[in-house]
Amino acid sequence: MSSVFKKPIDRGAPASVVANKFGGLSRFSSAIGKSPSTVHRWLVKGHIDGAYHAEIMAAAQVPGNLATGERLVPLDFIDTRSPEDRAAPAPRRRRAPHVIPAVEASHTRFTRDEWARLRSAVPLTVDESDLRRLRGTNEPTSLGEVEEVYLPLTRLINLHVNAAQGLARVTDDFLGRPPAKRPYIVAIAGSVAVGKSTTARLLRALLSRWPAHPRVDLVTTDGFLHPNSVLAERGLMERKGFPESYDVRRMIQFLADVRSTGRGEAPVYSHHVYDVVPDQRERVDAPDILIFEGLNVLQIGHGPDAAHAAFSASDFFDLSIYIDAEQADVARWFEERFMLLRATAFQDPTAFFHRLAVLPEDEAQAIARRIWRDVNEKNLLENIQPTRPRADVIIRKGPDHAVDSLWLRKL
Repeated sequence: MSSVFKKPIDRGAPASVVANKFGGLSRFSSAIGKSPSTVHRWLVKGHIDGAYHAEIMAAAQVPGNLATGERLVPLDFIDTRSPEDRAAPAPRRRRAPHVIPAVEASHTRFTRDEWARLRSAVPLTVDESDLRRLRGTNEPTSLGEVEEVYLPLTRLINLHVNAAQGLARVTDDFLGRPPAKRPYIVAIAGSVAVGKSTTARLLRALLSRWPAHPRVDLVTTDGFLHPNSVLAERGLMERKGFPESYDVRRMIQFLADVRSTGRGEAPVYSHHVYDVVPDQRERVDAPDILIFEGLNVLQIGHGPDAAHAAFSASDFFDLSIYIDAEQADVARWFEERFMLLRATAFQDPTAFFHRLAVLPEDEAQAIARRIWRDVNEKNLLENIQPTRPRADVIIRKGPDHAVDSLWLRKL
């Protein structure tokens, strides 16, 4: 008498099929510095998802890791059920929702009006012409928002800078060493198209007008992306912006250099060619404040070097800011920005995305939505949004891109 239950897919067999290509699970796990249980879990998940983990793909590129004559192909994820079980329709699996920790317990919420009252007597030091230069594509930041949101924020940062400098002087006195200038590092995180770059540029302009810290530098994490040639070799071009697409070791070294010496060199990224520019460097030389802006700057650690890293990027930040908004709003802003760039920057024949400028509008719009769905939304839900509770300040935007509330971490 046959059972009413269907025999499930054998999760172990496909894992062993792939592991044997590397000479067995033990040899494979040793090659990438992970425990056998972790590697087995990745392989099982890959069988379920139909895609290899990024570190498995990277390991396959290293000469000698794969056994002679072996290669990775999608058919490695085989269905080991019996023919009669395969014929039965598989139940639809609902995608598990991404649970983002709430911030009510760790942060205090301020309405925009409540926050605006914390400005005190901070003067407005930018005008409309400055704002036009600082605004990002399709971001309607107003002078009113600068006064009500960003001036109080610069006051808070100024107070923190003064306190940090005072603590550094006390420590230097205690150790009997000459006082050393140490840059105060502000991190800005958030999704693609949420307004991180505008916030970073605006804070740089405002903070540099304070007499106590006139030198403010801005560095983005884009330069620490692996070059396209490396991403293509590792099969990561479709995951550009995900944690594994960054040279994390180089990023940590840059932050460590700036923290310890006040100086550092960062690679330069070109959005025009969509790649790191070879042999170009951006120099940071003893700023009073360094603003470090990027998608995943608040992550604790990820990627091949994470298990062996003594530090994560967030270890070097004095204050962190997360730009937040509803997912549907960010998706709409991304599409609007994409279509605007298609009509402007992408028109240049030398632009990486020039091919999109000549497509019919409906096709270009469909591509924008696919990029959001398959790349940016995934990265937001899996890697970026979960870091929100770690931020000292959360700036929350409404559907019109205007800030409607702020959350400040409780001391």
